[in-house]
Amino acid sequence: MPKYRYTAADSQGKDKSGMLDAASKPAALVKLRELGLHTSAIEEVPIATAVPRRAQSSAQRASSRGGSGLNVNLTIPLPKFLRQRVKPKQLATFTRQLATLIDARVPLLRALQILQKQEQTTGLREIIGELCEAVEGGSTFAEALSQHPKVFNKLFVNMVKAGEIGGVLQVTLNRLTEFVEKAEKIKTRVKGAMIYPIVVLVMALGITGVLMVLIIPKFTEIFKELLAGKEMPPVTQFVMAISDMLIHRFPVVIGGIVAVIVLMKLVGRTKFGRYQLDRLMLRAPIFGPLSMRVSVSRFTRTLGTLLSSGVQILQALTIVRETAGNEVIARAVQAVHDSIKEGETMAAPLEAARVFPSMVVSMIAVGEETGRLPDMLVKIADTYDTEVDAAVDGLTSIIEPVLIIFLAVVVGTIVIAMFMPLISIISNMK
Repeated sequence: MPKYRYTAADSQGKDKSGMLDAASKPAALVKLRELGLHTSAIEEVPIATAVPRRAQSSAQRASSRGGSGLNVNLTIPLPKFLRQRVKPKQLATFTRQLATLIDARVPLLRALQILQKQEQTTGLREIIGELCEAVEGGSTFAEALSQHPKVFNKLFVNMVKAGEIGGVLQVTLNRLTEFVEKAEKIKTRVKGAMIYPIVVLVMALGITGVLMVLIIPKFTEIFKELLAGKEMPPVTQFVMAISDMLIHRFPVVIGGIVAVIVLMKLVGRTKFGRYQLDRLMLRAPIFGPLSMRVSVSRFTRTLGTLLSSGVQILQALTIVRETAGNEVIARAVQAVHDSIKEGETMAAPLEAARVFPSMVVSMIAVGEETGRLPDMLVKIADTYDTEVDAAVDGLTSIIEPVLIIFLAVVVGTIVIAMFMPLISIISNMK
């Protein structure tokens, strides 16, 4: 008869865990209810792990991990801080493969062991191995994931927890895969659009630096000798002053830049400073609309995915607030959380925050009235993903001429500054 490992709470709220024999999962739930226990997680235990671990021999434990008793794995796991970083693409692949195996009715522990064997990345393979040990030791899958917060964030853990409780873990994992893939697609799209402008800007600064450090000083010596003490044009004096500062006060310039960066970092660590910086980013002339679309897409997709997976709305809003990535959005979500806690709707505090577009607020209000809020949130996210793509294309087309004009103005100013004294010198010679 199959064995089931369960985690439950008794009538006094104390946690209970153990294993019981039952013909099926529903039968196991009935037995637990008859015992007065409220089940929070239950899963079937594979035959290989149904025997208590103390009763297994070393050879049996080795064979349960896919090896033989004679081949002992002496590989020493790396410390956590030396492990390779798990990329979002690798995480999405792992999640989709795990969902496929569970959907094929492969037990969770066996599915993790299969994925551990075929994983090529050392860091992720070691993490999967630790997940296997935790699940084999009696922990739920969500509890095992929570031990690796740098890889599996609160969104991931809570969705898996809801899937385990509802018995729809494979559905939840598929939704998580789609969420991770779409979020990574937007991030890659934005980063790719920024490569060309950054390269052009670096080249412009490099050319300007060469002119200021190597070319301008030579012209300065020539002008001082030929003009014989006459005053040079203001533009020329300004360019020469910048050149002199870069040559003789370079450490001071670098120190000033570093000080500004450190100050921005320190200000960003405070709640007030972070709020002001994020608010400034949302209102920036060129990047503001793009940042707003990305924030709206992330908020709606995260909340919609959590609600679709069975997470309670207050808990879902708390997770969204912690993973918002923008303090302005986080405060708006907190206002929504407080409003729902008082029995009100989401639309009113969203509109009062004056952060989200009116279309988003209207669609959320319609979703609340029709009882289809999760579907409506996902549709909003899909719409804004499309708008993000369009905004990135538009931003790229705007930045290119702006950078070209910037480079032309800088180089042109330097050329004019050097050409004006030459005119004076030629006039004096005539």
